[in-house]
Amino acid sequence: MAYFDKAKVGDKVYGFVFGKGKIIEIFPESFYSLMVEFKNGYEVPYTADGIPGWGNFKKQTLFFRDDIDLKSKDFSPVTDILSIKKIIKLREKNALEVRVPSGIWKNIKKVDGDYIEDMLEKENLHLFRAKKIENKKNSKKKVKKVNSKKNKKSKKNKKEK
Repeated sequence: MAYFDKAKVGDKVYGFVFGKGKIIEIFPESFYSLMVEFKNGYEVPYTADGIPGWGNFKKQTLFFRDDIDLKSKDFSPVTDILSIKKIIKLREKNALEVRVPSGIWKNIKKVDGDYIEDMLEKENLHLFRAKKIENKKNSKKKVKKVNSKKNKKSKKNKKEK
């Protein structure tokens, strides 16, 4: 049984690439069993398992809106805009993320190559950033430094008592 077997026209869905959408057509005897129209006007066909008919996706990217919890997804704004040289270096190291139209940050390897090339040609540099994992490492170091300062102060206070 596939995820969208009981889907109906008008059902609200959420795609990891284009965001909010609704089912506009159902094709029961076809490989792509439903057509979804997104808020930005795109119409994309999907299989009954939620795999889109464009790009190189092998996993489900479409879900019923009520079934998905987006708390674990990163929608944070870009903090600093990268130069083209920096984008190229990060891309070669596989340390680059791109913001897809839904607002989610994704690894450059998981996004359609045509989309990336189009964004680079249009110089939409604000849609690229260094991988968030690197930033998390830096923030952990900062936390450790702060904690170590607190520990030193508490040790001094204990010695004085």
